[in-house]
Amino acid sequence: MRGWGYYPSHFGEDFFWDKMKKLVGLLVAFAIICTFMSCQGQPSQKAVAIDSLEKPAPSRVMEKKDTISIVAVGDIMLGSAFPSKLNLPPDDAVNSFKAVDSFLKGDIVFGNLEGCFLNSGNSVKCKGINPNNCYAFRMPDRYAGIFKKAGFNVLSVANNHVGDFNNKGRKNTAKILDSLQIHYAGQLNKPFDLFTIGSVKYAFIAFAPNENTVDLRKIDSAKLLVAALKKQADIVIVSFHGGGEGARFEHVTRKIEMFYKENRGNVYAFSHGVIDAGADVVLGHGPHVTRAVEVYKNKFIAYSLGNFCTYGMFSLKGPNGFAPLLQLKLNAKGDFLYADVVSVKQDNTNRLTLDNTKAAFKRIKALTDADFKGHQLKFENNRISLK
Repeated sequence: MRGWGYYPSHFGEDFFWDKMKKLVGLLVAFAIICTFMSCQGQPSQKAVAIDSLEKPAPSRVMEKKDTISIVAVGDIMLGSAFPSKLNLPPDDAVNSFKAVDSFLKGDIVFGNLEGCFLNSGNSVKCKGINPNNCYAFRMPDRYAGIFKKAGFNVLSVANNHVGDFNNKGRKNTAKILDSLQIHYAGQLNKPFDLFTIGSVKYAFIAFAPNENTVDLRKIDSAKLLVAALKKQADIVIVSFHGGGEGARFEHVTRKIEMFYKENRGNVYAFSHGVIDAGADVVLGHGPHVTRAVEVYKNKFIAYSLGNFCTYGMFSLKGPNGFAPLLQLKLNAKGDFLYADVVSVKQDNTNRLTLDNTKAAFKRIKALTDADFKGHQLKFENNRISLK
């Protein structure tokens, strides 16, 4: 206490209160992370999270961009060497994004990494069952370079497949993404990432209802973390992996979604909650089908971006076989300007190609009309804009 009493008399009250504000800020950040840890039971996250949140707020001296470009796609799994290398594509995945590479350009190029990077090992989840009937995905380490070359610079690792090969797969994936300087978040030891591109400081945070992920079902805790990150960043990007899977789950129900007796979250309540807390854009995936979009408080929400580039043990029938590539434009405040939709499709022979029928764009419009009656969005010429 003598130390604190020393400051006002020698340095002035401003110095004293500045120190107090910093201490309070640190305690708030610590409390937020502790909230997550008490929910998840993983105290090892605290050091990483507090270290990141201790960083000073971004400087507003630099001139900010008028328009921010975010390219967003859904699930990506380029081929799994488990249980056999026969599940790898014949070109060793090098042409996975060839049909769309000219569209993968933006300040942020985002996708959901539906699996881990790992060259060997068996999956515990497949113990006691035929591996050929087990959905466990590990891409060879070398495939990570294909993501980098294509332009991806932000990936979600909050899903049910990044942990298919337990901590070994998670650690190896993190090591490789770090080496390639690809930003990622969503596991408990790295719930978010703070980074600067150009003159804009971004916070990226990813949620899921799965083991070792930041839990999207705990909306109050999610809001606290988003609010803390908004104080540190110009633009906060939230990703979630949630909702039921398949053609029966195309609609946003505004209720908790159950799938295989698992609580997959209320993605509507979650998305609105994190925007209330300060998120600028919400990018959803998990249902393996395209869902509606929404603009809430001038912020854009994509409720599911579907299967974007998935090779092997993925159903590509019906709505599972087409998806959008979104080219989002935000203003400097993170408010939605418009989104161009590049419709793509997949099949087991031709893999990822452009879709001349524009099925994804048409389906987004139909689902948005059905799920958000009275919305103020215009769908025209493959563009989503405000009326």
